[in-house]
Amino acid sequence: MPQGVGVDTPFRLAGDRPINRLGFGAMRLPTGGFRGPARDPAVGRAVLRRAVQLGVNHIDTAAFYQSDDAAVRSNALIREALHPYPRELVIATKVGPVFGPDGPRQLPAAGLRGAVEENLQTLGVDCLDLVYLRIGRMEVPHGESVAERFEALAALRDEGLIRHLGLSNVDLAHLDDASAIAPVVAVQNNFHVAPRDAAALLDACTTRGIAFAPFYPLGGGGAPIADSALRTVAARHGATPRQIALAWLLAISPVTLAIPGTGSLAHLEENMAAGSIALTDADLADLSPPRRSAAPRA
Repeated sequence: MPQGVGVDTPFRLAGDRPINRLGFGAMRLPTGGFRGPARDPAVGRAVLRRAVQLGVNHIDTAAFYQSDDAAVRSNALIREALHPYPRELVIATKVGPVFGPDGPRQLPAAGLRGAVEENLQTLGVDCLDLVYLRIGRMEVPHGESVAERFEALAALRDEGLIRHLGLSNVDLAHLDDASAIAPVVAVQNNFHVAPRDAAALLDACTTRGIAFAPFYPLGGGGAPIADSALRTVAARHGATPRQIALAWLLAISPVTLAIPGTGSLAHLEENMAAGSIALTDADLADLSPPRRSAAPRA
């Protein structure tokens, strides 16, 4: 895996659409986590506008990102804050899971059209820039086949409702299966400086020129913030451990796209400042001990 990659050069999604490698994840705009009490929507809109001012042109969202009472939803906030969208803005969304009183379940292939149409309507667009097929219930890849559902999304792409397709929470076998059906331009898996179970998948994406946009880039609960190596490197740069965790993601491969999310203007400013941190070879050595790729879970 290449190290010391410059972060100033945009990644070209599908080889042609330039996007800045430090983007924004919208999950925490409606509430403090995946679910919870509603946050002030005015603050969410302000965060989105400031993110674009700071150079974000890649926003990751989903129609199911919402507060407990569904009063505040990420897609609605994005539309209210930024529509009509800047030409250079790429909005990525996810379909697959639905959430009910009995917990999450996966939509069948026939249900994906409705999920895509919901995203089209709530974002106020005629074509979605990037749609990930999200599989599984937990934060690890599952052995279920993606073929039938990916074929359904590929058909919607052929209709012109989707521009590009991606995969989320998958393993290398899923990527190979989907790639045989239609081009996969991006992958989203749980990956950051602490757990590196998706390292082999990242290596494959690097080789193939596929974007890799880790979810939970800061650990999903602050896990990497307590890491002593992060604190050591942060002290060298006069930075925070959060900033170093983001800088590490951007440094380890030219295809990584960091999408930290926040509902705070202060945290947004902190996160975006990570893009100016150039890690040295010594920093990368301290942050990258020998690693083992975990076997995919069935």
